[in-house]
Amino acid sequence: MVIGFFMILVDSTIVSVATPAIMRGLDSDVNGVIWVTSAYLLAYATPLLITGRLGDRYGPKNVYLIGLAVFTAASLWCGLTTTITGLVVARVVQGLGAAMLTPQTMAVITRTFPAASRGQAMALWGATAGVAILVGPIVGGLLVDGPGWEWIFFINVPVGIIGFVLSARLVPHLETHSHSFDWLGVALSAVGMFLLVFGVQEGETYDWGTISGFVSVPLLIGAGVVVLVLFVVWQARNRREPLLPLGLFGDRNFSLANIAITTIGFSITAMGFPFMLYAQVVRGLTPTQSALLLVPMAVISGGLAPVAGRMADRVHPRGITAVGIALTAASLLWVALVMKPDTHTWQLLPPMALMGLGNAFMWGPLGATATRNLPLRAAGAGSGVYNTTRQVGAVLGSAAIAALIEARLAADLSGMGFSAGGMQQAIGRTLPAQVRQGFSDAMSEAMLLPALVLVVGLVAVLFFERPQSHPA
Repeated sequence: MVIGFFMILVDSTIVSVATPAIMRGLDSDVNGVIWVTSAYLLAYATPLLITGRLGDRYGPKNVYLIGLAVFTAASLWCGLTTTITGLVVARVVQGLGAAMLTPQTMAVITRTFPAASRGQAMALWGATAGVAILVGPIVGGLLVDGPGWEWIFFINVPVGIIGFVLSARLVPHLETHSHSFDWLGVALSAVGMFLLVFGVQEGETYDWGTISGFVSVPLLIGAGVVVLVLFVVWQARNRREPLLPLGLFGDRNFSLANIAITTIGFSITAMGFPFMLYAQVVRGLTPTQSALLLVPMAVISGGLAPVAGRMADRVHPRGITAVGIALTAASLLWVALVMKPDTHTWQLLPPMALMGLGNAFMWGPLGATATRNLPLRAAGAGSGVYNTTRQVGAVLGSAAIAALIEARLAADLSGMGFSAGGMQQAIGRTLPAQVRQGFSDAMSEAMLLPALVLVVGLVAVLFFERPQSHPA
């Protein structure tokens, strides 16, 4: 089942590497091409709560297979499109497929492995993320430099077919549970998320003012927050079966893990854009060369994830997760400090290695802590909530970093005859020295945002309790 999870992560990292090529190929600006990721993440995040419930009701295997089929077909559609609008639409469908299959992977782990040894199973989940981080950028770079950016999506098709056949044959059928569906909750969460993300994403484009008529960016953001508050109120008042089971948050570790994974989703998604733009626009590296800068992170993360998983079954979750998040935040700050036009390539590798160390002790142990005390009947719901908060963080990270990049470009390149809107023309040519410095400064400053957001996650995990089911 982790094949599908692997595909989703590979797809996300591949797109970040291919961002400049997509801008050139589809004649798009930075805000348009970032919507290729934002639309995918928004479509991915919104249905996760209900798709977790669908797995409980109809069986995680069945929902997983449907999601994998939709994701694979949408990948083919992405590769065949010829406009940025068409690509965004195809990515929405791809995100819906990802939303169907993702909660089922954690639900199967939760329902198959006992709590005391679940950390080792979650280690495979974490190692999959580490390997995907390595394979995605490198394969993406080779494909972009070779046959073209379209092949970053075509590559999903054969992998998806293989994953479908293997899952159909090998994944067991698990007991199903009857659930009702909170369609009002679905509508409120979808509308609230769209208004909030669209407002943040488009804020810089409209100078944080009026969009059309009486519609303004602050109004959209405010309306999104209000609708999301109404969603939470409705979940508390729904006496049947709410989309978001607030009772799950009675478990302290589950609540804190959701806060932490939101900051992680935000930061990991956000850091890719400024780093890849710096590597390719400022340093003039090819997509493949840019991707190779991530190799230390991916190798160390994938290699140490099993070790972290075994430790998660034996030690207090507070220490291991705090170390992982703190090291990741420190590595992002280190990267920001060395992102200069004249930085030697080797100077970028040590902070990437530190990021890999942090990731190894962050993903798996945090997932194991979140699910350890969940009742088996609520495995799908809990998995849906956990993955939703992760993806909500990713959506906000993608939107916020887009707005911040444009703001910093406008500030750092003002007076140089080069604006944020001129970035598209900068792709593929050597920037003048004075513009390279300003562009580099803007990307470096943008990298500080994901580092600061991780501090919130670090504070959250410091309040973890030792699980009652923890072995003596």
